[in-house]
Amino acid sequence: MRIIAGSCKGRPILAPKGMDTRPTLDRVKESLFGIIQFQLYGKTVLDLFAGSGNLGLEALSRGASFAAFNDMSRDAVKVIRANIEKLGFEQKSVVMNVDFAQAIRSLSARRFDIVFIDPPYRAGLMEKALRELSSAGILNEGAMVIAEHDAHIAPVDTGALVLYDRRIYRDTALSFYRLEGEE
Repeated sequence: MRIIAGSCKGRPILAPKGMDTRPTLDRVKESLFGIIQFQLYGKTVLDLFAGSGNLGLEALSRGASFAAFNDMSRDAVKVIRANIEKLGFEQKSVVMNVDFAQAIRSLSARRFDIVFIDPPYRAGLMEKALRELSSAGILNEGAMVIAEHDAHIAPVDTGALVLYDRRIYRDTALSFYRLEGEE
């Protein structure tokens, strides 16, 4: 894995060992950041099921001002911290090692412009995370929530988050949400 563009372009990043994490494929990541590339500079980012921190780190490299990372796996959190240090983003980030709902609650004093959620595909966490995010009060006006999920299973109950775009890449889908009532 590597950073695709920005201040850390081409720099490799570590990935957690084992099958507990599923890194976003480079072609999906390239497409995602091609879609949001002009919406990153100066923004605050939450990488909720972070794994290696791949998406949040890419956002920081491309000009995001701050990123919060969370993963339940201690091994993943060690890798995220190593990647942050390796890329020099210590002053622009915070790392948590808690359940996603607890992470959202503990970040209640912050507001985010972009949230990446990429939970284990069949764990039933996608809808729970979307509902929690929609009601937690941590999203800035105009914020986008981007969910990576199995292309064959679309989230149904998303709370106050409304789907406004979906892209499919073979078995992987990216769904883009915003709060209801925002254009």
